[in-house]
Amino acid sequence: MSADLPEALYTAAQVRELDRRAIEDQGIPGYALMCRAGAAALDRLRIQWPLARTLAVCCGPGNNGGDGYVLARLALEAGLSVRVVAATDPARLHGEAAQAWRDWQILGQPLSAPGEALATADVIVDGLLGTGLTRPVEGDMARLIRSINQTSAPVLALDIPSGLNADTGAVMGCVVEADATLSFIGLKLGLMTGAGPACRGDLFMDGLGVPAPVFDDLPPAARRVLPVRSRAFPRRSRDAHKGHFGHVLVIGGGRGMPGAARLAGEAAARVGAGLVTLATHPDHARLIPQACPELMCHGIRHPDHLDDLLARATVVAVGPGLGTGDWGRRLWAHLGDWDGPMVVDADALNLLAASPRCREHWVLTPHPGEAARLLDCDTATIQADRPGAAAAMARHYGGVCVLKGVGSLIRDASGLSLCDTGNPGMASGGMGDVLTGIIAGLLAQRLPAGGTRGESAALGCWVHGAAADRAARAGERGLLASDLLFHLREVINP
Repeated sequence: MSADLPEALYTAAQVRELDRRAIEDQGIPGYALMCRAGAAALDRLRIQWPLARTLAVCCGPGNNGGDGYVLARLALEAGLSVRVVAATDPARLHGEAAQAWRDWQILGQPLSAPGEALATADVIVDGLLGTGLTRPVEGDMARLIRSINQTSAPVLALDIPSGLNADTGAVMGCVVEADATLSFIGLKLGLMTGAGPACRGDLFMDGLGVPAPVFDDLPPAARRVLPVRSRAFPRRSRDAHKGHFGHVLVIGGGRGMPGAARLAGEAAARVGAGLVTLATHPDHARLIPQACPELMCHGIRHPDHLDDLLARATVVAVGPGLGTGDWGRRLWAHLGDWDGPMVVDADALNLLAASPRCREHWVLTPHPGEAARLLDCDTATIQADRPGAAAAMARHYGGVCVLKGVGSLIRDASGLSLCDTGNPGMASGGMGDVLTGIIAGLLAQRLPAGGTRGESAALGCWVHGAAADRAARAGERGLLASDLLFHLREVINP
């Protein structure tokens, strides 16, 4: 499904601008676009649910409702049984939506009460609220949305599930839980992150025949990570040796936490780093190589013991299992003069939040809770505007910010990228440690070829999720972080 979606992601304001350009610059009547949307949605509905005979079409006060009225008219003309639920008085509609309502009226069909229409529907069409939603849904509209969610019939959302913020993926009070969503003209950023993936169902896109010049000179708000494999994973020279592929130093694994550092180190090795060294607590230095003998381990009692290791390192990954006690704090502080590329995760992020500083050479990889500490707010605030939070962290701390979660966001000076690989099985301990190692390993190899740190971080997120998707073929529940390690080789050797 994701492979069929476009790379570019847009905000609601940008899609409105695309609409304007299509209408004013290309001369496509607005009602023609609405009719194309209704027809495309009906086609998608019949593909998804070919046995459906009775539709409940819920129409709201704007153009999203207009799309619904068009779909209802076309479905009735095609011989389906259609019941239309008007969430607001159709007499208050304007422009193209009013025209769509008038064309539906010509067919002489009465409006239906929500209860009867929803209870008898084979499929429900959500045409209540589109991308222009700016405040929480409440009152009768909220009650209708809750009624839709309580039915057993599948739901097709037009453009975006009603109640979802098109820019951030946040739920605005309540949201339709769709089984499928058909987005029009430009794919909305909010469908791909935050609550978007959970409430959109299967996602499809229809450009409505809008010509390519409409998109010229309008940079998207974000881009999906779609690696060019020849650049991301170029064939190695036949005379290559380990010195060509970098040396990753993982600093972590405080007392009682050797697993996190080991996962990060093995992930770096599995994506192709030439050498990987672990600087860990002395209690673990002899244990970790027994599980993965390819990892060189050094027990660090004093921060000065890092100096020789740092002199040989290409990339530092710090944080997995580091802890925030005296041992971890002293090692973190000792990295203050390190000026090479660095991946900062887990406890190192918490130490950074306690004593903020800004650098351009690092990649920060917080989950929402760590991001909240970095920005001195709560997790709900982060999730309410994930793109804004990623931008704020990159602005305050410099470098590259990877805000993990559903639809992980990668923000650097060049803009915003979104990674949509991965699955719910990744909600288990150690997954972030694996990602840290992957990104560090790619940075050590300078992959993608000629890429920036932001591109390496984005590629790392993609590899991480793709490996998890392969590992989840045996089932999402019970997926372990270590299960990804075997599949990393498959992903990076296409």
